[in-house]
Amino acid sequence: MANGTTLAPVVPDVSKVSILGSESIILGFHLTNYIVRDVLTSIPASNYVLVTDSNLAALYLQNYVDCFNEVSRELALKSGTKEPRLFTRVLPPGELTKSRKTKDEIEDWLLSNAVTRDTCFLAMGGGVIGDLVGFVAATFMRGVPFVQIPTTLLAMVDSSIGGKTAIDTPAGKNLIGAFWQPKRIFMDLVFLQSLPEREFANGMAEVVKTAAIWSEPDFIKLENGVDAIREAVLNNNSTIPLQGATLATRTEAQGLLLDVILASARVKAHVVTHDEREGGLRGLLNFGHSIGHGIEALVSPLMLHGECVAIGIMKEAELSRSLGHLSQVAVGRLARCLSSYGLPISLDDKKVKERIGNMHCHVDDIMEIMKVDKKNQGDKKRIVLLASIGKTLEPRASVVADTAIQKILAPEQLVLPVTESPSGPRKQVSLTTPGSKSISNRVLLIAALAKGTVRITNLLHSDDTQYMLAALQHLGAADFEWEDNGDTLVVHGKGGKLNVPDKELYVGNAGTASRFLTTVLTLIPKANDSKATAAVLTGNARMKQRPIAPLLEALKANGAKIQSIEKEGFLPIAVTPNGGFKGGRIELAASISSQYVSSILLCAPYAVEPVELVLTGGQVISQPYIDMTIAMMESFGASVERLANNTYKIKQGMYKNPSTYVVESDASSATYPLAIAAITGTTCTVTSIGSNSLQGDASFATKVLRPMGCTVVQTETTTTVTGPPIASVLAAVTSSPGTENITRITGIANQRVKECNRIAAMVHELTKFGVVSSELPDGIQVHGKSIKDLKAPTEGVHCYDDHRIAMSFSVLSSVVPQGTIIQEKKCVEKTWPTWWDDLEGKMGVRLNGVDLGKKRGQTGNVLGRVSSSSSSKLDHSRSIVIIGMRGVGKTTLGQYAAETLGFDFIDVDHYFEATEKTTIFDFIHTWGWEKFRVKETKALQTLLSDPKYCRNYVISCGGGIVETAESRAVLKEYCRSGGKVLHLVRDLEQVISFLNRDKTRPMYGEDMLGVWKRRRPWYREACNYEFVAYAKSQVEGGWVAPGDWLAVKRDLQRFLLFITGRHTNRVDLTPGRVGLPSTFISLTMKDVRSSLDKLVEICEGADAIELRVDLLEQPEHQKNELTSYVEYVGEQLSILRRVVPLPIVYTVRSRGQGGAFSNEDEKGMFELLQWGQRWGCEYIDVEIGWSTAAVENFIDAKGESKIIASWHDVLQQTPWGSTALEARYATADKYGDIIKLVGVASSMADNIALEEFRASKADGKNLIAINMGAAGQLSRVLNECLTPITHPALPAKAAPGQLSLVEINTTRHLLGLLPSKKFWLIGTPISHSMSPTLHNTGFQALGLPYKYGLLECHMVEYAEDALMNDAEFGGASVTIPHKLAIMKYLDKVSDSAKAIGAVNTVYVRYEEDANGTKRRKLYGENTDYLGIIRRVQPLMLDPTNPPEQGLVLGSGGTARAALYAMHKMGINKIFLWNRTADKAHELKKAFPQCDITVIESLETAAVEPGVIISTVPADSNIELPERFYGGIKGIICDMAYKPRRTKLLIQADRKGWSCVEGIEILIEQGLAQFEIWTGKHAPAQRIEDQVLRAYEL
Repeated sequence: MANGTTLAPVVPDVSKVSILGSESIILGFHLTNYIVRDVLTSIPASNYVLVTDSNLAALYLQNYVDCFNEVSRELALKSGTKEPRLFTRVLPPGELTKSRKTKDEIEDWLLSNAVTRDTCFLAMGGGVIGDLVGFVAATFMRGVPFVQIPTTLLAMVDSSIGGKTAIDTPAGKNLIGAFWQPKRIFMDLVFLQSLPEREFANGMAEVVKTAAIWSEPDFIKLENGVDAIREAVLNNNSTIPLQGATLATRTEAQGLLLDVILASARVKAHVVTHDEREGGLRGLLNFGHSIGHGIEALVSPLMLHGECVAIGIMKEAELSRSLGHLSQVAVGRLARCLSSYGLPISLDDKKVKERIGNMHCHVDDIMEIMKVDKKNQGDKKRIVLLASIGKTLEPRASVVADTAIQKILAPEQLVLPVTESPSGPRKQVSLTTPGSKSISNRVLLIAALAKGTVRITNLLHSDDTQYMLAALQHLGAADFEWEDNGDTLVVHGKGGKLNVPDKELYVGNAGTASRFLTTVLTLIPKANDSKATAAVLTGNARMKQRPIAPLLEALKANGAKIQSIEKEGFLPIAVTPNGGFKGGRIELAASISSQYVSSILLCAPYAVEPVELVLTGGQVISQPYIDMTIAMMESFGASVERLANNTYKIKQGMYKNPSTYVVESDASSATYPLAIAAITGTTCTVTSIGSNSLQGDASFATKVLRPMGCTVVQTETTTTVTGPPIASVLAAVTSSPGTENITRITGIANQRVKECNRIAAMVHELTKFGVVSSELPDGIQVHGKSIKDLKAPTEGVHCYDDHRIAMSFSVLSSVVPQGTIIQEKKCVEKTWPTWWDDLEGKMGVRLNGVDLGKKRGQTGNVLGRVSSSSSSKLDHSRSIVIIGMRGVGKTTLGQYAAETLGFDFIDVDHYFEATEKTTIFDFIHTWGWEKFRVKETKALQTLLSDPKYCRNYVISCGGGIVETAESRAVLKEYCRSGGKVLHLVRDLEQVISFLNRDKTRPMYGEDMLGVWKRRRPWYREACNYEFVAYAKSQVEGGWVAPGDWLAVKRDLQRFLLFITGRHTNRVDLTPGRVGLPSTFISLTMKDVRSSLDKLVEICEGADAIELRVDLLEQPEHQKNELTSYVEYVGEQLSILRRVVPLPIVYTVRSRGQGGAFSNEDEKGMFELLQWGQRWGCEYIDVEIGWSTAAVENFIDAKGESKIIASWHDVLQQTPWGSTALEARYATADKYGDIIKLVGVASSMADNIALEEFRASKADGKNLIAINMGAAGQLSRVLNECLTPITHPALPAKAAPGQLSLVEINTTRHLLGLLPSKKFWLIGTPISHSMSPTLHNTGFQALGLPYKYGLLECHMVEYAEDALMNDAEFGGASVTIPHKLAIMKYLDKVSDSAKAIGAVNTVYVRYEEDANGTKRRKLYGENTDYLGIIRRVQPLMLDPTNPPEQGLVLGSGGTARAALYAMHKMGINKIFLWNRTADKAHELKKAFPQCDITVIESLETAAVEPGVIISTVPADSNIELPERFYGGIKGIICDMAYKPRRTKLLIQADRKGWSCVEGIEILIEQGLAQFEIWTGKHAPAQRIEDQVLRAYEL
């Protein structure tokens, strides 16, 4: 037995198929004993060799061995002969096994066991085992017999039949092999029961293909027997032993399964018999394979052979249709049949995207692969074309032009103008449009709910109706079958009996289906025996954006249990059976979509109580569609009574199916060919739409085209339009000299909630043509333009996956000069699948296929075109709302936020008191809390909608604003619409301590902890940003310590400037910049506080710092009701930011990607990632292996954070250069601003492969590409974009093979990637300079191969050789007397150095000239002013609001830097004093941009400076009058640095001023030089320690 059980053998009933004159194909169930007995008696041998793979061996091998031993022993006893030997060989599964190496190993093994020519091979497995073993048999001992025992459906119906055997080579698949016919092919269908569902579907592609080319009756079996066939394979839980082995025990489903496989095997056997060596007939079996193989070569192994063939079948069927040989009905039948077996039917299929991500299969790449198809005749491609289901056009593959194939494969369509056609536009056109989508969907639903059988003709065969049909099948609503070659759908209605489907109902972007099915799901009374407890309805990304809230609210109010799974009011939804659709009075807002109304109307007869449907919300949208619904309901026996005030009464009952129903042609679709006639001055007759139509759009010609100048003739069943002689009727191209020609289309507000916002889409796309258009509240306004002035957009028309957009612009494109590209051309299949065929074939518009995507090997190789992960431009002018508990600082920090951003500030409480003309205390005392909350919500709504307050304001709310659901809804909607709601957080114990001193505000009468616990989830729910105001301690009175408060304000400033996009603090990732590689330090501590004293050292030289959230562990003593894990992480982040100013890389690494976070908790993962965005992290690492929906939802709300889209191949499943990795790259390219791919290296070859991959993506997005492990360390050295690094002071490395910055720089130097450089101090006297100590300390700390030395000279010319001729020259510090003289050697001097009049820093840059040659350039800068700013500014109370006055002492060169620094810091009034006043006046003239007042005498000057900078020599012993130190405590800086504490600093220190020593400025300006030279953050603390140590010596 195949299932491994030991039962008494039975004689199975088998079916046999003849091939090449012998009935050697045998099918049945439970054939183990039969196979062994037949082989031993029919193919006698001394040796039998059974080869299988490890997956099958575990399930079946022992049973086969036991059976073989038993039967061979029995036969030997009967015949008195010796028992044959049985050898078994178990191979690894997978394509890699099919190799020369494996073949050699098998042969050597056999020879070592003295296996002779008297041998028979048995190949038990799929195609890999069959091909390999067959080739071994063909060549072993010059050919021995072999037996195929295929175990997969694909192998049964394809590879096992025909005698093709082969192995793979590095040059390609199946390139070495032989034709070697098996003696037997045993198809034991029990093997299929252990087959994964995807592998079953993989084989069904071949079964469907065979029926499609050979036999329509067999195809009908496949169409109608989907459930039975799937059940026989996937749901076989029989308790009957050996069920199916005999006819008596075989179920109907098993019988059908055997029939379809038998039919497929017969066809292939017949073809092989008549064309064994592929002379022509056998080529028919390649239907779907020509294009399918082209796709498979690009996407294998991510997609299976059958999946690619299924897409190939559809493409080749579409090609047959396009060439006029096949009907759309047949194409639709193929699509439905393939889909019903779980196969993809296009590259845009959801299943395909799940498997290959966003990898793009470019048309040119597919065509290139198709060139080597063996069916081709020279350079002419031959493809099997269908004439109908079950019949090919020819008994062989047909020659097809490349242009025809490209047109079918291309994702975009180039529409060429008829006016430029040699023959001009087609003058007379007559056509019939497809069946109405609206009527098709309605009749499908009504017929399924009805009792009896109906035959429906002219049904629209499109995506929308296919989704509806599939959903009704999954619900068990009806049985469906096709007649008349698919022209007639027979529906056997089940009278409203519905089941909960086992899997989610997917409707793509089918709005009609989604709205109708929403109410249908409420009809399910209970779950019964379903695997699922709720019915889930979902769609594609666009469908999830289309609102259904009014319908959901009406149904929920009626008692339905409906849950929005992702976003309230949108798909996907889960509907839990709740006793059926309740009925009764239902109120529904019908001002958005009539489909909501039709949805309830259609289901109303099946409600528990009679339905009274009341439409509310103003004017009803699209009344004609409601009328259509009612008319159709009544035609199926329902009773609908129309009452006043938009009210409908529907009696209970059951629809009754008529014998036949003809679907009216689609009137909306008919408008497009009529419009082409109008725009081209030709005549078009639509033969199926006239004045008797049910559809409102039938009047388009009479009500729209006739007033615009067309001749219209309409009968009851036809409509004819003749356009005016001059093309001037469409709104976009209407034109009369001297007039504006404005067309306004109104009353179409519902078009905003269709497949896309059609009004906005039309405005956007028309603008690309140069047509001026604008949105109206309920429509669109278009300014007509002459045809000759229209310009087709280079990138083409984006159709938003909307069929109507595509068809509209194809109409316009028919006259636009030079041709127009229409993107997403497949979207027309929603209502007119043959639109492009008919546009060209019937209407005479020329078309060409276009593919705007990237070819294989090009960067950004994603489906459709290169994507961008950039979010839409954020509106940072919108007001910021601040929420949070009392006492967290909403007012104080809110006012500071307003100052920082240049906004105004308003407090909601103050606004409330001003408008209500009472205090909050009195209002609550009088009216109570509940009334106050209502008024508070109203106040917030008013502020957010008031033009005065909705922009450029910081709005601070009361602590209890989140207490009501209404206020929270207002805040959430503000977030959703792009506003910012900022939650301020502080340590609650500190807040309580502070509030204990404030009794002015009424409380709830409960403790603060209880209030916080209740509000905490509400704050989080209502905000989209959070700022943690971290303060280490408080002083007396509950106030935050002044130093801490300043730090909080600095942190808030950084946070606000980031989230508003003003200063994003990101790493410069410009390729080739100074300072590469850029790096981030990966922290691995469990708690940041444990390494606070080392953090600065750990981050030396890094460009960013990675917080590994998954490695953080909250201390036990902190796990309490005050501090959740999220709050712990937020505090850790705040502490990190306080200590290190570097940008944060926020990472939560899952276990499967080498981290510590759970692989199963996707919801928890993205909640944590969302907090990274809310906390304003500069970079967020997002693993691309999570579900598409989760990733996309997160990306949509990323704000200013940049996304690092990461993939860590820990299990080594996606080697460098593989198709699998290309798919991961494509996905990362779609979602990420930066792409991070991490592999594992076991040898140097892995690093080489990585570098080849990196080189192929050189033109793409910034890429982090590294290998883990010791062997992968070289990849970390070579990676130049944000390489993760470690540091010796960290507790552990974040990943195996991680290196420190010093190790990377040292290795780069040894590899020649980081050359030695020399830096000099040029000037005199310089022998005691601290600069060599400063710079050499920094170079050494970062592992840079640089040296800094002294070049003392009294004339700058002596430094000329070092400056101009030394290839290792990296830069120089310049001091007296050469700060001016040096400029003659410089190619460029900065504006700062020009203003100061001196250069103290020279650096080297390379620029490309006009020929692309890099030229060495010397640049000059002055860092003295930077040194001053970087030391003085942090000491200010508020750097954004600097002191009004400043004082500079002295008028030498350093005084110029001091004046410039004060100007750059924003000090408006600067006083200047010098002993020689004339020099001070001269200096003032050099700074006309500054408000400088020269002080003649310090004793009499009326000055109140907040900043004083002295540039006079230390030995002057200058002191200032005591009154200079009055008022606020300021900052004083003495540029003299010997002694460290000058007399002036000592005096200021006594007065409590902040003092900056000259040596500090010297160090700071040196750090600025270091960063200019190296492009790295200087290790400031280490440098300062060394300089001060040397200074003290």
